[in-house]
Amino acid sequence: QVQLVESGGGLVQPGGSLRLSCAASGFNLDFYDIGWFRQAPGKEREGVACISSNDGSTYYADSVKGRFTISRDKPKRTVYLQINSLKPEDTAAYYCATTPSDLGSTCLHGGDYNYWGQGTQVTVSS
Repeated sequence: QVQLVESGGGLVQPGGSLRLSCAASGFNLDFYDIGWFRQAPGKEREGVACISSNDGSTYYADSVKGRFTISRDKPKRTVYLQINSLKPEDTAAYYCATTPSDLGSTCLHGGDYNYWGQGTQVTVSS
């Protein structure tokens, strides 16, 4: 069955970097869109980055453009989220999700995803 397992979160100082990993199994990455989402306590879930299965196009929320980079390693069946220049407001639980739908530029919308990982916590604090 479809399974997503996130890792790489932790406590980091402002300005630092992290690379989150999403290990995928049970489906073909070539045909599934992958998104990264985050949710902070008391806030709504936010789509931060996604990658299209169709052509590998990537999309980012305005709040993270220039700092976050999504990528996928098909042989390793892993999708990464590189996070640079971390800010305290980036503190949240980060989740990866997938869907067999070709969402294109709408892939930041969490409601369109069928499968979710358990999340990894990112805390940015000095």
